[in-house]
Amino acid sequence: MADFRSIRKFETAEDYRKNFIVQAEIDKYLPGGKHFIDDAKINTLIKSMDEDGEPDPAQVREIIAKSESTRETLTPDETCVLMRVKDPDLFREMEAAAERIKKTVYDNRIVVFAPLYMSNLCVNGCKYCGFREGNGEQRRRVLSMDELKEELSVVAGRIGHKRIIAVYGEHPTTSTEYIAESIETCYANQFAAPKSGCKVGIRRVNVNAAPLPIADLKVLRSVGIGTFQVFQETYNRKLYEEMHPAWSVKGNYDWRTTCFHRCLEAGVDDVGLGVLYGLCDWRYELLATIMHARDLERWFNIGPHTLSFPRLEPASGTRVPEESPWLIDDDTFHRIVVIARLSVPYTGIIITARESAQSRNRLLGCGMTQLDCSSNIAIKGYSDFADEAQQDKDRQQFMLGDNRSLDEMVRYLASRDIITSFCTAGYRCGRTGGCIMDALKTGREGKFCKINAVLTFREWLDDFASEATREIGERLIRKELEGIKEWLPKFYPTVLKQYEATARGKRDIFF
Repeated sequence: MADFRSIRKFETAEDYRKNFIVQAEIDKYLPGGKHFIDDAKINTLIKSMDEDGEPDPAQVREIIAKSESTRETLTPDETCVLMRVKDPDLFREMEAAAERIKKTVYDNRIVVFAPLYMSNLCVNGCKYCGFREGNGEQRRRVLSMDELKEELSVVAGRIGHKRIIAVYGEHPTTSTEYIAESIETCYANQFAAPKSGCKVGIRRVNVNAAPLPIADLKVLRSVGIGTFQVFQETYNRKLYEEMHPAWSVKGNYDWRTTCFHRCLEAGVDDVGLGVLYGLCDWRYELLATIMHARDLERWFNIGPHTLSFPRLEPASGTRVPEESPWLIDDDTFHRIVVIARLSVPYTGIIITARESAQSRNRLLGCGMTQLDCSSNIAIKGYSDFADEAQQDKDRQQFMLGDNRSLDEMVRYLASRDIITSFCTAGYRCGRTGGCIMDALKTGREGKFCKINAVLTFREWLDDFASEATREIGERLIRKELEGIKEWLPKFYPTVLKQYEATARGKRDIFF
């Protein structure tokens, strides 16, 4: 059990707002008060994009070659050059390179997960968000541990997910103690798979929550938190202050932007960055994301484990998602993802079910590595709506665009020779933080993960797949085994032995 003696308790929302932020934990990472998001530099680069026109193709190809060969984060200036590319043929070269990098680092795998919303109480007033304090259209609740078990019985026991992203509103009722207890609950519960009867459950709990102090982060590390995900929403300080009222905790720009520095100091060494595309000029946001990644590397030699690309979507009680002047179309969104893959070559790229099925299908060939499916983001939505793809605007943060089930998604991916990965082995073997950064950049991690993807794919096919999905999955798995035999001939007998044990019903075998 977690030890909560080191963390502070807050009884009221007002007490939380006034006393939660620890200024010393901000100042440490902004020496001399200078922020690592260089607003003047970003604006200079954007001005150059507007004035300089198409870049020299030779320069673009040099940057692409650097990204492919070193798999190190590009500089903002290099990313700026890629942003200036308008020529369709040259952009197609960028797309092809993005997918080659993805396959080198992650192979032909797509990792799947489910979002699981724990609460929609919040002390903040974000103008674009359905969860904001004062929005009378939201029906508020916090899941009890018994209700969480009901949600898990669907997410893990009926759908077959192995990893979730647990999402928490910022409020004293969803304190660090609550987050830790819910993580432990997720790991503690097992269910009988509907097809095989084998015991199944959640093996990795990633968290999307508010920025926390170092002491709180250490508590979450002790209960096995996976990736800690905090979205900046916008890096443009002026717009950030306009969207997030000064009276709110989230209104403190510096507390939020230094969150991952505290994570890495606390030993929570897998962190996930993201902005809300559509709030501000996408060029500003992507350049700032590169600066953020580079500053984490400067302090800790560890960059972001994932980058997420949510777009503004309609939400209850707000018109901001419809009225923002910075909304982006699908072609621009596609461009952003390609440039991001080239700019931070080692990172995972998450495209969520906010996007339409068509948008996500298109992005599969440009560097995406993770997606969610069978998603329900209403509070207690999985168990209330069972297998129905039903949405409830009054108890969810925004509306989803892709309602495909996990079974449908697995079948679609397999039709494109992409293996769905349910693997969580690397995290439990200690391949996190700096260790996984090195393994990703060299391509070693992709080889481990391919083997584990095959084993977990075998599990899921036997435990959950429909007949149609199982049929196409069987063809893919035979192809994957042949591939492993070809590039790891000496190790293949060991892999085959563990694969056959999995097929007989043994679960959670990994390398």
